[in-house]
Amino acid sequence: MERTFILLKPDCVQRRLMGDVIGRMESKGLNFIAMKMLQITPDLAKQHYAEHVEKGWYPTLEGFITGGPVMAAVLEGLDAIRVVREMLGATNGLQASPGTIRGDYSSSRQMNLVHGSDGPEAACREISLYFSDEELCSYEPTITPWMRAADE
Repeated sequence: MERTFILLKPDCVQRRLMGDVIGRMESKGLNFIAMKMLQITPDLAKQHYAEHVEKGWYPTLEGFITGGPVMAAVLEGLDAIRVVREMLGATNGLQASPGTIRGDYSSSRQMNLVHGSDGPEAACREISLYFSDEELCSYEPTITPWMRAADE
């Protein structure tokens, strides 16, 4: 099983789309193994977006991500990183395909509802920023045999 991190951004929370996003991820067969609602501080934003801090547009991003509560979560599943990123769609909601979360609900580059880790290293780093090992609760749903073959 692979783990990935998602962050339901302030626009997702304010627009009351958290349940839709969570439902779509669960329907795909991904397990939520950790979840918490929090307010991101400027310090945490700088850690999360470390590669962007020096860019001219970073202050706008920091203002947005610290502007309201977010929902941080860890998902576990087969090929979870790729699956989540494909479910999210292109970063810019105007370019995201219909049927993806951003394609169905977003019309903005920045207010694109959900962040998803872009690779295994990023997933590990982001998970550790938001969760301790004790907060991760892996489990095997009883429905798993009806979701995928035993050898997958």
